[in-house]
Amino acid sequence: MFCAASVRVGVAAMQDRASHAADGPSLWQGVGNIQPKYAWMRPFRSRAAVRHDPAPSLDVPNVPWHERTWLYELMPFRGMYADIRRRLPYLWSDWTDAFRLANLPTALTSTVRLFFINLMPAIAYVLDMNDRTDGSYGVNEVILASALAAIVFSVFSVQPLTFVGVTGLTNLMNYTIYDIFHKHYGFDQIKYLRLQGWTMIWAAGFHIVAAVFNLCDFTRFITDMTSETFGLYVGVVYVQKGIELLTREFAPLPLNNATGWFAVSIAVLFCVTVYFLTLVGSSTYLPFQLRRLVGALAFVAGCIFWTGFSNIPGHTMNEVPIARLPITKSFFPTLDRGWAVDFWHIEVRWVFVAAPLGLLVTLLFYFDHNVSSVMAQARKFPIRKPAGFHWDFFLLGITTLVSGILGLPAPNGLVPQAPDHTDSLSVFRQLPGRESDAHLDEKEAEPLHQAPAGASILHITHFPRVVIERVVEQRASHLAVGLLTLGAMSRPILVALGTMPRAVFAGVFILVGWASIESSPIVVRTMSLLQDRNALAVPQRPTLPRHKIALYVAVQWVFFGMTIAISQTIAGIGFPVIIICMIPCRVYLIPRWFRPEELEALDSPTADAPEVLSSIGGEHGPQAKA
Repeated sequence: MFCAASVRVGVAAMQDRASHAADGPSLWQGVGNIQPKYAWMRPFRSRAAVRHDPAPSLDVPNVPWHERTWLYELMPFRGMYADIRRRLPYLWSDWTDAFRLANLPTALTSTVRLFFINLMPAIAYVLDMNDRTDGSYGVNEVILASALAAIVFSVFSVQPLTFVGVTGLTNLMNYTIYDIFHKHYGFDQIKYLRLQGWTMIWAAGFHIVAAVFNLCDFTRFITDMTSETFGLYVGVVYVQKGIELLTREFAPLPLNNATGWFAVSIAVLFCVTVYFLTLVGSSTYLPFQLRRLVGALAFVAGCIFWTGFSNIPGHTMNEVPIARLPITKSFFPTLDRGWAVDFWHIEVRWVFVAAPLGLLVTLLFYFDHNVSSVMAQARKFPIRKPAGFHWDFFLLGITTLVSGILGLPAPNGLVPQAPDHTDSLSVFRQLPGRESDAHLDEKEAEPLHQAPAGASILHITHFPRVVIERVVEQRASHLAVGLLTLGAMSRPILVALGTMPRAVFAGVFILVGWASIESSPIVVRTMSLLQDRNALAVPQRPTLPRHKIALYVAVQWVFFGMTIAISQTIAGIGFPVIIICMIPCRVYLIPRWFRPEELEALDSPTADAPEVLSSIGGEHGPQAKA
């Protein structure tokens, strides 16, 4: 679809170049200069008026946010069209940049790193879904869903840096829906998958409507307050799931306490290994490029080593049975069914019951995917190519539809894997001596919302004497990850995966979750409030009243607590509503409690780079009115 649109746009561009000089300005070229109250009239002129206008130019209009009318904002297909037109000039470089000699090592390292960081958490989630849905989802389903997302978004998306896969929140939605309809209405696995099929069909429709009518523009109102709270919530959910997996190692026979403690040991040692190898990447040990490689492949090394450790032949270890990853027949579903779900074999009433469920899925994906995309293009990464929120959300609707038809867990934007994808494609430079000191002096003047964290699991960009020179923005490594993931459904790879103990996947949960918790600004600010300021030699941050910082953090903790609390109940499918409610709270309520200069120090729009904002309404703040 992206390719077809590209061809059509390219033809239109050639027509425009041929007629522009003779026919004068194009239809779209002057939209931004029209008086705001009349701006909506130009696209809706009569056919007779439009018929004599030349084809659109390559310059994509973007009416400033403060000049927009609702009729302009909701103009069908405006955002999707502009996203494709804006990215089209970069399409060739998207495929060739990975193969440049200077970029090839970075692209290869990113491929290996993201293959493991994407696949291992997804399989960890399927262990939880498999247990909670009585085998409705298995390893093959989650592998196919992850491969589908990676291939589709690497080839057809506008922003291939956004990494899409199976998330913990999708897992929560899936097993909560199963609990409701299995316990209260007697649904078996097949009938549940039929209901899920209709849920995803409705969700896909809502996705497409949101993309067509440019609703992703409102992503501009997502600030660090909201995304930080969401990131902390995701991190805690990851850790919770890891602990739940470990507790199950103690219960069923022939497993026993020895098995349980063996599993706990492997999980803890896996986390410790990856953690300290990652710290090497942010240390001064070993030459710069070597330690960067060690840090980048720490996760891979941990998975391979502790899987091998659990399979070491030895008398003592052989006496302790340990649960391993359950595998099924290659390229076949876990249940005895075909890949296509016969969703039409269900009572009509359940079709309409699925509609509000589909709306909840859409709300979750709207926030989760767009925040993931924004975080993959965060201010710390020097992104140069434009974003495309509307087209990519439409594409997410397509993958959601296909997932429902095939009985797969629907893929979505991944946190923290999406920003880690950009991190893995970043080219770093170590600052020497005086240049490093000047860089540190600049850091001291940063506002609180840009406060750098220490070295974190998965992310190793926070060492102060290392800066990001550029990001290798391309599609090839993303596509390679998708093809490798699809290959994981083959028998040799499935057998290899079957040797992995469930404890390693529990460690993956805990590790990835702790990465979000450790680097969370909410946690950092909360800990700073507990410090004795009189004991600090030099203030590292702008001086703000402590009660203002405490109030700001308290609001985040309240929404975090509400989200966690509802997730532990049968109403857990409603948690996206609480997350979405944070946005109007930040826009309308928070400014009543803080002065503008205080909010400027504490918070900032998560999307603030011009390349990102080009897809969602232009600049923020004073620049928007310039």
